[in-house]
Amino acid sequence: MRRGGFDPLFFWLITLHYKLLYINKSEHGMGLTSQDGPAVWSSDEWIAYFKANANRLLTIPWEVEVLLSPEERALIAGSLPSWQLGESSDGVRLMASAQKHANSTNDPAFVEVMRMFIKEEQRHGGDLGQFLDLADVPRKSWDWGDAVFRRVRHLVTHMELSCLVLITVEIHAMLYYASVRRVTTSEVLQRICQQILRDEIPHIRFQCERLAILHHGRSRLLRWLTLTCHRVLFGGVTMAIWIGHRKVLRAGGFSFGRFWRTSWAKMGHAWQMMDPLKYQWANPGLLALGVCRDLR
Repeated sequence: MRRGGFDPLFFWLITLHYKLLYINKSEHGMGLTSQDGPAVWSSDEWIAYFKANANRLLTIPWEVEVLLSPEERALIAGSLPSWQLGESSDGVRLMASAQKHANSTNDPAFVEVMRMFIKEEQRHGGDLGQFLDLADVPRKSWDWGDAVFRRVRHLVTHMELSCLVLITVEIHAMLYYASVRRVTTSEVLQRICQQILRDEIPHIRFQCERLAILHHGRSRLLRWLTLTCHRVLFGGVTMAIWIGHRKVLRAGGFSFGRFWRTSWAKMGHAWQMMDPLKYQWANPGLLALGVCRDLR
């Protein structure tokens, strides 16, 4: 004890003790799954989705001349090439994580799901790159933000951490591309952003469902610790994206306060979607392997 007050570590331990008691009481006093919630999609269902989505893409009017004002060009040239580079990842490390996860869960179709997901992200990068070329805006071969995320992906080989990193970026991508769409007068870029925004919504669901599968059966304490770590990561990334892309975000109608609040609100919704208690689950024996069955 410190003189004149409680030792901070002692106070923290007392708080954790009562938190554990509450968690234990809650888990034994309430059902751990929703009886009325949806079921997560199987890998086969996600494969069907990605195939269908590839056949219903928006038409991009490449025949329309790309004309940018000096102000618009300055905004785009200072920001969009960084996102184009990030969308163009080869996905090798992510595929390695997917293969490892598929082997451990006896779900070989998941590898194909991840391949199709990566292909969609690469399509975004290809469309953005073609626009930059038409607008005579130089592409980037290196960016500090992209370099950090690539380094993290190279160090991380676990599917859970890969999903957490991906969903963190995708939440912010929704706000960024919405801003670019508002700012630009180019029909081509507006349509590209519209398509990306349409794709990102299912992408976020895909990552959230996978995290719900991974978190199912985990104690509330461990889920709380995971959420706490992700909050720290998310807050840091939110600040970094604002610093690096604030000009486009401001031009698109976001003050820092609005960007901060909107980012956390969207991430809050995603955290709800990755909560395993929100879903119906299949046979517990299958869940131990991370395999889900459609119960609808």
